[in-house]
Amino acid sequence: MVPIITQEEIQEIQEKWANGLVGIGKSYIEKKDFKKAAAEHVQKLYGYGEETVLFKPTMANNKQFRKTFEAALSYFIGGNPEFPNDVGFALKPWKDVRFENSDFILKERYAIAMGNYFFTDYEGSETKVEYTFGFYRDENQKLKIHLHHSSVPYKRT
Repeated sequence: MVPIITQEEIQEIQEKWANGLVGIGKSYIEKKDFKKAAAEHVQKLYGYGEETVLFKPTMANNKQFRKTFEAALSYFIGGNPEFPNDVGFALKPWKDVRFENSDFILKERYAIAMGNYFFTDYEGSETKVEYTFGFYRDENQKLKIHLHHSSVPYKRT
């Protein structure tokens, strides 16, 4: 029997996601191999090649759904002519990312977390984003992301 996915496991992968995103930007600033850092981030945390991944990033428009590894990578670092509007979300760069979970659905083979995450840039400005992440256990029992939907909160105009 597979154990139920716990909140602690979800918080651990959220921390890895946040640290990975910050690390990509730091590599970019320091003129290190940010492309490699981004590829490792997506490979380690997302289920591309193992499961269907539903990824709709925050700042994507025209082609907002990222069904492949290459499409997800483009969102994080840009440079893919198939997604000309991608400027590299991770290259902002971000100094910190913190998650505030609203609630969880916890099952044996999958789990969902929903809430807000906050991105802090190097000037100290914070951006609030709403998210839903879905997770599954891979063949090694590690959590991976197979659902990632982010959006900027609604503002009445």
